[in-house]
Amino acid sequence: MTTPQEQYDDAMFDFSQGEYDQAIAKFRALLDADPANFDAQLSLAMCHYRKGDYATAIAEGHKAEKLRPNEQLVHTNLSLFYMKAGDKTTAEHHGLQARVASWKGNMAKPDPNAKPEGDPELQLAQPKPKPVTLPATMPDMPWKKNKKVGG
Repeated sequence: MTTPQEQYDDAMFDFSQGEYDQAIAKFRALLDADPANFDAQLSLAMCHYRKGDYATAIAEGHKAEKLRPNEQLVHTNLSLFYMKAGDKTTAEHHGLQARVASWKGNMAKPDPNAKPEGDPELQLAQPKPKPVTLPATMPDMPWKKNKKVGG
């Protein structure tokens, strides 16, 4: 029995060879087993686009959008599908959504408390911060004047 990843890879091979009907059947089988498989859903939409079936590509693309509404590639593909279908206004809308999604992705700050993924021996060494030393006496502050009271 093959793993879902192997099934996906097999479907993508068919896609890369231009065997779109075979790829569609394999992506549908993957989605029957796991309806939340985002990659299969996105690839299924692209298969329909390559076949020239823009209406189905749009419908399948919106299913991928429901799985990941802020994914840049979803909106990029939908923009392409709508443009080919002749709906420039909606294509521009999804083009803008793709741009916004890319900005959100670039602005996301990494979690400083997150543990690094993968083998810890392969992680880059992190420099140790230099210790902070304070001077024995604080320097004069020329902007403050000694004001003698009553003098």
